[in-house]
Amino acid sequence: MRKIKPKKTNQGKSIRYSIFTYFTVTALVAIVLIGLSLYERFSSQLTEAIQKENQILMTQVNRSVDSYLRNIMKLSDALYYGVVKNTDISNDLIFDKMKLLYDNNDDSVENIALFSRDGELLKAVPAARLKSNVEVKEEGWFQETLEKTENLHFSTPHVQYIFDNMENQYRWVISVSRGVEVTEGASVSQGVLLIDIRYSSLEQLLNSVTLGDSGYVYLISNDGQIIYHPKAQLIDSGRVQENHREAAAYRDGSYEERFQGELRYVTVKSVGYTGWKLIGVTPVQGMSFSGIKTRLFIIFVVVLILFIMAAINYYISSKITNPIHQLEESVRELEEGKLDAEVAIGGSYEIQHLGRSITNMARQIQVLMQDIVTEHESKRKSEFDTLQSQINPHFLYNTLDIIVWMIENEKKSEAVKVVTALARFFRISLSKGKSIITVRDELEHVRNYLMIQHMRFKNKFSYTIESEDDVMEMASLKLMLQPLVENAIYHGMEFMDGDGEILIRVALEAGELCFLIQDNGLGMRPEQVEALFTDTSHVPSGRGSGIGVRNVNERIKLYFGEAYGLRITSEPDEGTKIQIRLPAVPYQEIMDQEKGERGKEHGAV
Repeated sequence: MRKIKPKKTNQGKSIRYSIFTYFTVTALVAIVLIGLSLYERFSSQLTEAIQKENQILMTQVNRSVDSYLRNIMKLSDALYYGVVKNTDISNDLIFDKMKLLYDNNDDSVENIALFSRDGELLKAVPAARLKSNVEVKEEGWFQETLEKTENLHFSTPHVQYIFDNMENQYRWVISVSRGVEVTEGASVSQGVLLIDIRYSSLEQLLNSVTLGDSGYVYLISNDGQIIYHPKAQLIDSGRVQENHREAAAYRDGSYEERFQGELRYVTVKSVGYTGWKLIGVTPVQGMSFSGIKTRLFIIFVVVLILFIMAAINYYISSKITNPIHQLEESVRELEEGKLDAEVAIGGSYEIQHLGRSITNMARQIQVLMQDIVTEHESKRKSEFDTLQSQINPHFLYNTLDIIVWMIENEKKSEAVKVVTALARFFRISLSKGKSIITVRDELEHVRNYLMIQHMRFKNKFSYTIESEDDVMEMASLKLMLQPLVENAIYHGMEFMDGDGEILIRVALEAGELCFLIQDNGLGMRPEQVEALFTDTSHVPSGRGSGIGVRNVNERIKLYFGEAYGLRITSEPDEGTKIQIRLPAVPYQEIMDQEKGERGKEHGAV
């Protein structure tokens, strides 16, 4: 069977690669879409959660600040109602009571002072004196307090500048002032009670408050002045800016604002009674998954999920494609001509069904090929028998002509010899119906023929048969030499003036069985030699069969193959040389082979 080589084409991707790629890309797209959806959803939920948490935290901080200020207000009430009101200023008990209250609150109170309407310092705890260049009654807070005696007045943080202390330290305070009634003897006049709150106590309260990773809290007055800010010094130096002026107009609640190109959420809580506002600021970037750490974490999670999906995809694609790959290997063996190779059957139902179908197809191909071989052998044998059957009648006709001629010329003894040689000739010709005989029988067969012809053409030609002992039991085609010798006699020597010579030689050459038939007859031109192999319309003459060369050549090729046959070299007036090449096969080996094939045929039947 001739192997058909596949055309070279650009090979496509393997099924495993395609499945793995498609699954992985699909998983990646799904992960990205789901991730984006979850990102947006979680970001929104996180923003809402942080806003709620900030509001709760701001409420707690507001309560803490409010509680802190209420303590200051209670201290102010205790000083006024428990110490100053209805108590003569000249009574030393006022100082002692003020000193007692101061000592109980000295962690948050810097100074306590009582002023007359004219700005005179009446009492001060701890003991202190006014600075010489300070005119209290001219201070804005003093005048405002006298104008609105019913209210408590809170100042913005400032450096304490009224009292002269020996430490020469600048202390930041928040002043709380209120109008009071001062009793001196029988008269009652207006005065001002001043409490300087240490700014550090309020700063300490707010410093610990943070909103998320980057949020912060600051405190402003009702007119927008900053009371507390974690970056107060940077703001004072102008290196950092804050949106506190606009925030002063905000009411309590949550707002979204854009400041210096940054989007942020602002939560506003008013501090009771003071008019101060507690502002909580949280950048939007700090309320979502947009932080660097968060992004890295998300990327890590996506890569991890993708890796897991790729591993799962690889496992699934392997489970699907391994049976296909095994089936492909089996089909490749079938392509190489190994039709009896075992076809792998496994995997899913479809692949198993395909494997069984390929197995059945291979078996059917084997049956069809065997049928073709059998048909070819039958056809070859039929053609072979037809060609061989063409030889016997012509030879018989020619031999009978010879016998008739001898009897007519009263050569009875010679006729008897011819008949005897003819009997031996046909005994070998029949050969029990075999097409292959030994070289020994083939040479004996042609020797009988030459004996008959030599008796017919006395003094016309002589013949020589040479053979080596190691070729006598080799296999030869029956009736192969006789038609060629017949042509040599009738077409090469009959019209010669001198004696003709025919040489027949058999030998082994280069592992092949070689026959040589050589005569010194009239010879042929090259085109005549070529016509012997190609002219199918040649009509036999009354002498010779006329079909010998082509017949023998076709019979050899039919039986032994196209590599074997005849080769003729001839020149006019120089003679003709015919070489026959056959495979060097022992006769017994062919007989054993044919016997085995007949046994198989009987077994099949």
